[in-house]
Amino acid sequence: MCGIFAYLNYNVSRERRYILEVLFNGLRRLEYRGYDSSGIALDADRTAPSSSASPSDAPYTGAPPLVFREEGKIENLVRSVYSEVDEKDVNLDAAFSVHAGIAHTRWATHGVPAPRNSHPQSSGAGDEFLVVHNGIITNYEVLKETLTRHGFTFESDTDTEVIPKLAKFVFDKSHDEEGDVTFSQVVMEVMRQLEGAYALIFKSPHYPNELIACKRGSTLILGVNELSGQQNGKQFHDVKTLTTNGKPKELFFSSDLCAIVEHTKNYLALEDNEIVHIKDGSVSILKFDPHKEKPAFVQRALSVLEMEVEQIKKGSYDHFMQKEIHEQPHSLTTTMRGRLKDGGVLLGGLKEHLKTIRRCRRVVFIGCGTSYNAALAARPFVEELTGIPVTMEVASDLLDRQGPIYREDTAVFVSQSGETADTLHALDYALENGALCVGITNTVGSTLSRKTHCGVHINAGCEIGVASTKAYTSQIVAMAMMALAIGSDQISTQARRNAIISGLTSLPNSVSEVLKLDAEMKELASSLIDSESLLVFGRGYNYATALEGALKVKEVALMHSEGMLAGEMKHGPLALVDENLPIIVIATRDACFSKQQSVIQQLLSRKGRLIVMCSKGDASAVCPTGSCRVIEVPGVADCLQPVINIIPLQLLAYHLTVLRGFDVDQPRNLAKSVTTQ
Repeated sequence: MCGIFAYLNYNVSRERRYILEVLFNGLRRLEYRGYDSSGIALDADRTAPSSSASPSDAPYTGAPPLVFREEGKIENLVRSVYSEVDEKDVNLDAAFSVHAGIAHTRWATHGVPAPRNSHPQSSGAGDEFLVVHNGIITNYEVLKETLTRHGFTFESDTDTEVIPKLAKFVFDKSHDEEGDVTFSQVVMEVMRQLEGAYALIFKSPHYPNELIACKRGSTLILGVNELSGQQNGKQFHDVKTLTTNGKPKELFFSSDLCAIVEHTKNYLALEDNEIVHIKDGSVSILKFDPHKEKPAFVQRALSVLEMEVEQIKKGSYDHFMQKEIHEQPHSLTTTMRGRLKDGGVLLGGLKEHLKTIRRCRRVVFIGCGTSYNAALAARPFVEELTGIPVTMEVASDLLDRQGPIYREDTAVFVSQSGETADTLHALDYALENGALCVGITNTVGSTLSRKTHCGVHINAGCEIGVASTKAYTSQIVAMAMMALAIGSDQISTQARRNAIISGLTSLPNSVSEVLKLDAEMKELASSLIDSESLLVFGRGYNYATALEGALKVKEVALMHSEGMLAGEMKHGPLALVDENLPIIVIATRDACFSKQQSVIQQLLSRKGRLIVMCSKGDASAVCPTGSCRVIEVPGVADCLQPVINIIPLQLLAYHLTVLRGFDVDQPRNLAKSVTTQ
């Protein structure tokens, strides 16, 4: 949803200009998470006089932090900051051996995009406490009323503003009663009062050169770059090991690994209710328990990031969405790598639970958006290969209805990021009801992968474009392998399983072939550029393809589009058909082919403007009169055909967006990782 980032250099001199660029670049890597507004905070010169108070009544020693906020995308903030530092004569060449900076890119939930609603949010005059936040505070109205009664004035419409003001309230109260209070004690008391999902980074001039981060529900990553030599995977605990050696180092907080990969590959994914306190170059990790006064120190091991910098760059492509569409032969190969062996499927993440899944009363697929569509595409062959009934649930609807989930169920949660709020809440609900929970995600170390009993990482690689493309196809393939593994004990489906495994092996080559339709899809997009609406009809394996293709057009091209079940055409949608409305019919070879031929004829008889997707060589079979436009795609095993069929629709959505002049990678009002309900 939002992206938060922080950079602290210790015992290594960094100019303010360099620090600014690290913060800006971190935000650029996270901009897919939100791009309504953004902001940063960094230190003023140590010798600068306080502008908010005279030395006698200043709340702290030194100058207040430099805080910049701006509406719009990151580049608006960059221009604004450099313009403002010129006006204020801020020295960009000033060097700091220790410095802590924080940054935020926002997807608006509370309050319109505007500088006053941008982060960092402040405790008030003097910026005694600054906070960047990803998530939603559900009890902010109650806290706001309480703080208002204690004399605090609120300037923004955000839920976040209560956090720094609450920190100041705790700090002032503790000082009056007890004297000194540590930064971590302040943050723990703030956490004790907060309800909701959040990842937070705190900065305060009361605690110079310190940063504190904590999380509950939202993702937060700590990155460690020891400049005198990497310590891959070595454990550190408080001030005892990694961070007390006084060596030069850089420390990062980020909402996503993609923002730290160019700096370090050593990282730690924070667990819920963990607090990370960076002070004097050392890292302390505390486990907060609301029922205990004092937290426990936690010892954690660094992980090594298996990602290359090239994955987060566009390379020779104009947009990330374009790059990710064309990466699908490779991403599918990595999804299957090491998992198709000796004519069978080996999924290490499911191995210990296969017997339990085979005995379950039903499989429940749960997801949102594109991930839901991927699960819908997988449902027919999961039922076919396993003999287990499969039901579909949109995560938010399952929660709204409190739909029945039983101990004998296997609940499969599908999420690219592994942090989708509705999906995670549905996961908690399923766990409470005793179901076996399986995760299908692209993100190692995500909340979904940690909370589920078992699962499959799709290994599609970093996906930055807001509209999911390669993750969708990898999700389908991962679930196909899951179905093959679950059904591997059934002799009656052996031949079918062998055919599907053979089809999986050749699938990347077929995807490479269908990508050659790029120019054809661009030409088709140019003919649809002035259309106001688009219908996509599919059935059987390709009902999900119709939904996903329409969703892609809707997401990025900002054109009204609807995916429909072709069997329902006569029950209402047929009234929309005329010679102007473009209609895509997916009619590749499978058990529903003859029914789709009938649909095409009915649409043609009503002068429909048809675009038919068919298997190679079937143009005359689907459109004998030659009166409709035909897209021919390579044929694969029928249950894998959705992987092929979605790619021309992804290309169509991409080219429509470019031709219509809209932002492909950051479509209006959307964000990639939806971490709020």
